Amino acid sequence: MTLKLTSSVFRQGDDIPKKFTCDGDNVSPPFSWSRAPDGTRSFLMVCDDPDAPGGIFRHWAAFDIPGDWQELKEGYSVASLASDFKQAINDFGKPGYSGPCPPRGDKPHRYHFRLIALSEPSLLAASSATCLEVITLATPYVLEFAELVGHYQRQTKHGRR
Repeated sequence: MTLKLTSSVFRQGDDIPKKFTCDGDNVSPPFSWSRAPDGTRSFLMVCDDPDAPGGIFRHWAAFDIPGDWQELKEGYSVASLASDFKQAINDFGKPGYSGPCPPRGDKPHRYHFRLIALSEPSLLAASSATCLEVITLATPYVLEFAELVGHYQRQTKHGRR
């Protein structure tokens, strides 16, 4: 059995709906998962853009998600942080989720949403921890991960891609 991650708003390789980007409501999409490996005590959800001009750009790291959960509802953002889990400082310098926002005129960027099953119930991360710091702290506890990749391209000011 392998950890499986899905979203009700986009499939593997599809475009991410505008609602979940900087051009929309800028809130996190909904996710559900199944087949967590034995020993899972918590989850880490990350989102990054490997196509960003300066290298990997980290949009989200939600951690200490309880190990018995099987979904994240949509709607987390920098304006609505969770109380049931923690969220790191993203590469925009804000805590929580900030959605896809590639430069206008760029080709579509790939956004990797990764759900990581961890053997530790809680990561000892400072409240000011960045996404990369949280990912680094989690590394020794990784049991398995599942990935869902979506694409997003911003319209130019004249409405063309």
